Amino acid sequence: MSEYLFSPQSIPCNTDYDVIVVGGGPAGSAAAASAAREGAKTLLIEASGSLGGSGTSALVPAWCPFSDKEKIIYRGMGQQVLKKSKEGSSHIPKDQLDWVPIDAEKLKRIYDDLVTEQGGTVLFHTVLSYVDAEEDPKSGLRNINAIVTSNKAGLQAWKAKVYIDCTGDGDLCAWAGAEFQKGDDEDSRLMPATHCFLLSNVDEYAYRNEPNLHANNPESPIHAIYASGKYPEIPDVHCCNNTVGPGTVGFNAGHVWDVDNTDPASVSVGLMKGRKLAAAYREALAEFVPKTFANSFLVSTGSQIGIRETRRVIGDYILSAEDYIQRKSFEDEICRNAYFIDIHGVKGKPKSEKAVHTIGRYGPGESHGLPYRCLTPRDLKNVLVAGRPISCDRTVLGSVRVMPVCLAMGEAAGMAAAHAGNGDGNVHDVDVKKLRARLREMGAYLP
Repeated sequence: MSEYLFSPQSIPCNTDYDVIVVGGGPAGSAAAASAAREGAKTLLIEASGSLGGSGTSALVPAWCPFSDKEKIIYRGMGQQVLKKSKEGSSHIPKDQLDWVPIDAEKLKRIYDDLVTEQGGTVLFHTVLSYVDAEEDPKSGLRNINAIVTSNKAGLQAWKAKVYIDCTGDGDLCAWAGAEFQKGDDEDSRLMPATHCFLLSNVDEYAYRNEPNLHANNPESPIHAIYASGKYPEIPDVHCCNNTVGPGTVGFNAGHVWDVDNTDPASVSVGLMKGRKLAAAYREALAEFVPKTFANSFLVSTGSQIGIRETRRVIGDYILSAEDYIQRKSFEDEICRNAYFIDIHGVKGKPKSEKAVHTIGRYGPGESHGLPYRCLTPRDLKNVLVAGRPISCDRTVLGSVRVMPVCLAMGEAAGMAAAHAGNGDGNVHDVDVKKLRARLREMGAYLP
């Protein structure tokens, strides 16, 4: 293989922005909107053609809970997004906060407006391709000088005061030289991916009145489907599903193994496997649940495969399972979290073993704090991280990786980036008391 070298200095460099956010999932969208709202000139760079990530491009059919079983706790921008996503959906009760179905097309427009109405700029179909970083002699931390992206216009460099890594995989941080962990402690094995899909022309009456398809229901037809062995593409009984529109059911079902989102070859194979898995589900459900699915149509699979785990950036604090168990609060917490620890099984365990391992579910009103220090990479000066790659151990990652908490931490990261940009860009020097006060002012839940 030939080697090609280039100098970032030879690429046109845009210096117009104070804050650049890389990755436009829930965390990135909230981060960009929040930074722009604080007065920072903000650019959001997204590799796909829409914002929203898991809830849009990956077709995850429902929000994880927004409540602690007593009240909504992911407030601020998160609550705004949830409220707008429910508007006009007659099948969703107005007071429903947990497992709310997602209309992916509507959610794309909601995220577009979230960012642009605050004055942020979005650049779609643009991929992070290089990070130019060096040690800052004053702080001893690595400082990003510029990043390079690629798109139909070619290569372009971008320089900002502060950057936010919302890539989902910690790409920006890793390429800037930050330390990270990946997978389990033994051999970096990752939780499986899931390729979500939509079935339309479903008989709604039958769907509502036949046994619930979720694997937790012992009467679910998925158990008979799996036991039959007739559909080898279906690897287990994982079968989350929600009505997402008239006659349309979204499925977060089945697992695709050996997918590492930092390895494009494995993702490519995983997408092809996922499409075959979705087709097998349609055929299996049509056979085993004909009243509901005999006339159903596989209308779409996600343009992205759903990823649960890759890198975790080492920050100034590593959130732990013990913090979760203790319902711990922190002086610098920027949001609360109440989602259960949801770890999907590791390949190699018996197929009959329950795929989802849960630990210590909270009771009503219980939650833990998420400290700002989980968003500050220990090795980097002018970079924050929000979303799945934040600083945490693998166990608690199973809790903090989901969309509602990503919205909350993204809003905090964007606000902190704008504040850091008012100084020398050092995210470790942000006045956390001021940050928390401002978050409260914007509606965040910080008891």
